[in-house]
Amino acid sequence: MNTSETISIVTVCDNHFVSMLAALLKSIEITHVSGEKVDIYIVADGISKNNKSKLIDSLTTGKLNLIWMTMDEAIPKDLKLPADNTTFPMSVYVRICIPYFIPQDATRVIFLDVDMILLEDISKLWHTDIGDYAIAAAIDRAGTVDSPWGGILNYKALGFDPKSKYFNAGMQIIKPKLWRELDIPKKIFKCAEDNFAYLNFADQYCLNVVFNANWFELSPLWNCHTANDIKSPYLIHFIGIKPIYQGYNLNKDYKDLFFYYLNQTKWAGMKPQSDSIRMIKKAYNKFVKKLPALFR
Repeated sequence: MNTSETISIVTVCDNHFVSMLAALLKSIEITHVSGEKVDIYIVADGISKNNKSKLIDSLTTGKLNLIWMTMDEAIPKDLKLPADNTTFPMSVYVRICIPYFIPQDATRVIFLDVDMILLEDISKLWHTDIGDYAIAAAIDRAGTVDSPWGGILNYKALGFDPKSKYFNAGMQIIKPKLWRELDIPKKIFKCAEDNFAYLNFADQYCLNVVFNANWFELSPLWNCHTANDIKSPYLIHFIGIKPIYQGYNLNKDYKDLFFYYLNQTKWAGMKPQSDSIRMIKKAYNKFVKKLPALFR
């Protein structure tokens, strides 16, 4: 294992989920013991100066190097983020732009959603051999593209095998050089434009269309959803209602682990918030997408 190289991670966050980002960063810091430097690119969707300072002050070992970017810096000027009908924030599409803003000589990068906790050294994920694939991910709870719950609803029209696997986009290993060579970001945004009516999970839909049957499958331990009761996952993904809300009612052990890490940050002692805040945020996300002058 080459411990002289630098591990590159990208995440995207706003003020609303900044406490979750704090817990994620703390979990990475504590579990990373193999020696590599870790650069974490944080695309800040309006994170306040005060919250940035709290995040920095929450890290105490010097293992993590935070690199701050704005949305404008992350999104190429010739690209417009798709405006779908989901309640996901516009910023979810920023991860598609990673090959444009990551250092051009980077051979790989890990993307992590902020609603995650690492329980295994990130080095183990970083050094996973994904062969010649341009992307690696873990299977989603939908399982296959024909899932009526969350797969690719128009898979028949696209000519896909109904039992081809469907991955979750919250954790990815990507090869940015290969993405640029294959023009993947533009293909994904074109997919969003052509399939607007089917964008049930925003960019995750598009990623699964563009990479259908052509992605490396990681162990589900690297993306363990909170509906599971797996005892020793590598990474917990708080899909759906987050532990920062009173309405969270899934795996309690996972929630306890989240607050174990959060309570080692400047957000120590934070109590779950009212679910009305969550609903207001969802409504706001949908409203913003109806502002064509800004996003189209």
